[in-house]
Amino acid sequence: MKASKHAGGTTDHAPATPLVHLDSEPYYHATGDELEVFTAAAASRLPVMLKGPTGCGKTRFVEHMAWRLKRPLVTVACHDDLTTSDLVGRYLIVGDETVWMDGPLTAAVRAGAICYLDEIVEARKDTTVVIHPLTDSRRALPVEKRGEYIDAPPDFMLVISYNPGYQSVLKEMKPSTRQRFVALDFDYPEADVEARIVAHEGGVDADTAKRLVKLGGLTRKLKGAGLDEGAGTRLLVHAAQLIASGMAPAIACTAAIARPLADETDTRDALDDLIAAVF
Repeated sequence: MKASKHAGGTTDHAPATPLVHLDSEPYYHATGDELEVFTAAAASRLPVMLKGPTGCGKTRFVEHMAWRLKRPLVTVACHDDLTTSDLVGRYLIVGDETVWMDGPLTAAVRAGAICYLDEIVEARKDTTVVIHPLTDSRRALPVEKRGEYIDAPPDFMLVISYNPGYQSVLKEMKPSTRQRFVALDFDYPEADVEARIVAHEGGVDADTAKRLVKLGGLTRKLKGAGLDEGAGTRLLVHAAQLIASGMAPAIACTAAIARPLADETDTRDALDDLIAAVF
């Protein structure tokens, strides 16, 4: 987008956040009524909140729905240092001019895209307040630095996600925010479904996929007994991809599952024992 000049050496807009247009269908295996609920929420212009453990398919689901609804997607990985300016935008000095750079949220609103704020509770609480006008009847984004009030077009949709297992006094979502969203619960799929996902995404045979899923299930039983959380489907797919590349299963599982999950020696040893038992 070409910047339009104002008097005084400032410009209107610098190139905005790139929008992702998904041309091919991201693989996703539905486990409930999540497709129907999300589609209905989109048609009703309602924001959606996804709740579930790490690596259970929340991000892939959003990608799949963006493809299904034929809408561009903007994804933001939230973190402790995420500021309102990071989301909405800021003025930058480019050469001898001052330009306004849209943040990802503003770019998504202007384009009528789906904006996905991943792990929203990781962002600063003063930052998340900026989404409130987009989640009620106003459906608008105030851009205070520009004195601008952007009405969201019909296709704009706000989606957030978080992991309830990591909730704490310092990192929890306020009821005033939670109650603005339609909520969908996510969890790891049933073993047979998860095995099909691992086989498809990891490029391994059915037997190997079943063994990986069995291993994943065993690690999840260690939650609270050495692990904050067991292996998500994402880690199982990573291990499958290493195996598909020719790596020995035990080595692949150690590198892709055991080591990312734990640093303590006792817990690592326990995970290594599980890998040896399954493979």
